[in-house]
Amino acid sequence: MALALEFARTVRYDGHGGLTDALATPEGFAAWTGAVTAGVEPDEVSRQRVIELRWAVRSLFAHVTRANERLDTPYLLDFESALKTVNDAAARVPRAAQLDWTEQPRLRYEDSAAPVDRLLATLATAAIEFLASGTREELRACQGPRCIRYFVKAHARQEWCNPSCGNRARVSRHYHRTRD
Repeated sequence: MALALEFARTVRYDGHGGLTDALATPEGFAAWTGAVTAGVEPDEVSRQRVIELRWAVRSLFAHVTRANERLDTPYLLDFESALKTVNDAAARVPRAAQLDWTEQPRLRYEDSAAPVDRLLATLATAAIEFLASGTREELRACQGPRCIRYFVKAHARQEWCNPSCGNRARVSRHYHRTRD
């Protein structure tokens, strides 16, 4: 699965009318981002910056899929703010090509960015590459009841992010047909 999609999926429906956020705690943030191994301090400021970027990415996904009112709608940014947030995060890590020449010439990239900026730029760049690719055309908002996930449509009849969402949708339709 694309990093951008994985990142957007760090928030989901909790089954009880609310949302579950994998980045809600410093431990969850550190676990999902690999912050410690990436040299990022799992502090509150870094966590909030990543969460803000995640909502910007989800906002762009909602724009692409024309997702209707969903549980996550109150958290979404307007299109222009989301676009600016993603582009600003990607631009935080200017890099320069360097040529190493010991036995053979070798290209490497160097930057002087802080680890959290590098993490933000990686996530933002993944979202930009995903949204600018042809795969964007297959991006869908799950139609399952209360589901807020996005997925890439793998076949012509796919409407849900996973089989359990399809089952919930069918049960809901059956219930409303027999009760109404």
